Amino acid sequence: MTLTTKLTGLLAGAVMALATAATAADWKPSGTLRLQIGFGAGGSTDTMGRVIAKVMKEQTGWNIIAENKTGGGGVAMFTGISKMPPKGNVIGMGVNMPIMINLVKRGDQLPFDLDSFDYLGTVARAQLALVASADAPFDDIAGMVEYAKANDGLPIAFSAAPQKFLMSAVDKEAGAGFRYVSTKGGAENMKLILGGQVLAGFGSGEHLQHLESGDVKMIASANDSRHNYAPDTQTVREAGYDVYVDPYFFFATTAGTDPEALAALTKALSDAIASDEVAEVVKNATQTEALNLGPDTTKQMLVDGVENVRVLFAD
Repeated sequence: MTLTTKLTGLLAGAVMALATAATAADWKPSGTLRLQIGFGAGGSTDTMGRVIAKVMKEQTGWNIIAENKTGGGGVAMFTGISKMPPKGNVIGMGVNMPIMINLVKRGDQLPFDLDSFDYLGTVARAQLALVASADAPFDDIAGMVEYAKANDGLPIAFSAAPQKFLMSAVDKEAGAGFRYVSTKGGAENMKLILGGQVLAGFGSGEHLQHLESGDVKMIASANDSRHNYAPDTQTVREAGYDVYVDPYFFFATTAGTDPEALAALTKALSDAIASDEVAEVVKNATQTEALNLGPDTTKQMLVDGVENVRVLFAD
């Protein structure tokens, strides 16, 4: 997606927000509004989602609860939401990469597609890191591959399909013999690394405190660019493997939701994301600034992303 496209979407979102502000103010959920989070407790998605739900509740006066709906990197949660009546009483918070890869690799087996949802916005673009314990006998992708080859493989903790696919692509080219340990989130990945059960794993913010304390070290950026807090650490692409992931945290509800409800939900989310409290938790969780693409650009990000994944990740 180009910067021009993003800016156009943001401007369109601002115009829409002004046009629908009065209408949005008249709507409120009937009963409890549930913010479902597609990952387990303790990770960066969960942390941000719970603060957003709290701030939305304080700002709107609505009864809002946050709940974890794990499975398939958000696939299970969005499956449930796609089948719900479009009443505007459930919002799903997920990460784009697992959804896009599943749509590309097994879309004919899923009960939903991108048109199954109405999109509300994003909160951040994550910086995904591959990390290892501080005493791991390698410091970069090249060393990690050589160590795995010399030691009959290497266990890697992952909490979402894109992470596994990224390393599978590296493994396919390098013949490293990586072994994969599935977890429920980045917090569990860190626990396994620190406990010595795996030698490496992925973090999208959960690793930062351990990086600062010196208990882990960063092996590579999984994004298309280096991380602002680790400018000297190469990306996987720079290490010679033409794969990357760019995770966005996004919000959606069931397609066909009443426009008045969508306007109110979009405004409530936008107001919460613009708050100092959410800005702080996003910074702490991801080391990036809060970023809300708005409804239209969020959907376009996913549409464009599926095509990108089709080229980069499909077999």
